[in-house]
Amino acid sequence: MNKQTQLAKIHHSGKPYIIYKANKGFDLYTNFSKKIILNKKNITNFLNKKYTNNKKSTDLFIGFFGYELLNNLINVKVPSQKNINFPKGIFYKPEKKIKISHKLNYKSDNSFKKSKFTININKNVYGRIFNKFKKKIKSGETYQIKICTKYKTKSKINPLDLFSRLSQVNLAPEAFMIRDKNYSIISCSPENLISKKGMNISTKPIAGTVKKTKTLNKIKALKYFKKNLKETKEHNMIVDMERNDLSRICRVGSVKLVKQKIVEEYKDLFHYVSLIKGKLKKNIKNIDIIKAMMPGGSVIGCPKINTLNLLNNQERENRNIYTGSFGYIKFNGDMRFNIIIRSILNFKNISEISVASGVVVDSNARHEFNENYIKAKALIDLFK
Repeated sequence: MNKQTQLAKIHHSGKPYIIYKANKGFDLYTNFSKKIILNKKNITNFLNKKYTNNKKSTDLFIGFFGYELLNNLINVKVPSQKNINFPKGIFYKPEKKIKISHKLNYKSDNSFKKSKFTININKNVYGRIFNKFKKKIKSGETYQIKICTKYKTKSKINPLDLFSRLSQVNLAPEAFMIRDKNYSIISCSPENLISKKGMNISTKPIAGTVKKTKTLNKIKALKYFKKNLKETKEHNMIVDMERNDLSRICRVGSVKLVKQKIVEEYKDLFHYVSLIKGKLKKNIKNIDIIKAMMPGGSVIGCPKINTLNLLNNQERENRNIYTGSFGYIKFNGDMRFNIIIRSILNFKNISEISVASGVVVDSNARHEFNENYIKAKALIDLFK
């Protein structure tokens, strides 16, 4: 039985499974022996627990932290919001790992029903929120802030079909999929938040987006970013914040900007990207790393705590998985986590896609609102 047939068999069996982008192809995790639904009461114990087994490739927990849970962890309050009662975080202990090709060719025999996408914030409402945050920036309460918009549709979906098509047109380095009995997540996340191996740790902030056109290639996109004052300011602020986050848990002088302001290409857009590395201090624990780095600053704004408070007091709808983190913690302490963006959460037959763009002092409301749609488009197109 080939790997693709094996994947289809697991999918049709109804068993939960997870697919995560690896260096070559994907890693498929299944046969879960434990499923831990996280909340603010048990997250500390989960992160502090020590394990002796660390030889097998399945000696790990894989799953996600939702946005609200990460706020709770760093003592930032999220007021009561419109909520679909989706779990705050879930981690699984797999007993089986299968390497599969990045060329997923699964196709569903069943078409799925959907309604039109609706947006929770229209252009006018977005403009009012934008102007309110512009005043906060001018008064010095924040320097950059990300306004979240959410697209929703009623739909029964086949997540493997959608993820297969997504990976063919927009294969992102942090792509993943979860299929469980009562929910699924499909993601083409491009952004790595934490890569830890031994005492080495890195983060790869993305700040800067431009829409692809027939005349715009990577070289021209780099020139555009370098000339664009708004994009440069936004990128510099996020890089400084991520360096600061790393410095809290790394040895003095070890945090280095390894790659600065390069361009990465995706289906509908180009991104402005940097890479920062450091060496951890002795006795740093898993919980220290998570608290220092999450939620990822590039999708929140800066300074982080002030900006989180401003966002949480403004937003009326729970972010669920959006701007949380998906990844794994190995029993030996190594970990890899992304930032959950460019994702579809399907729960109770509702699919939601959340996106955000950065507001700085010289931002334009219409441009930022349209940038949000560019970011959501590759996912909305899957429903056509």
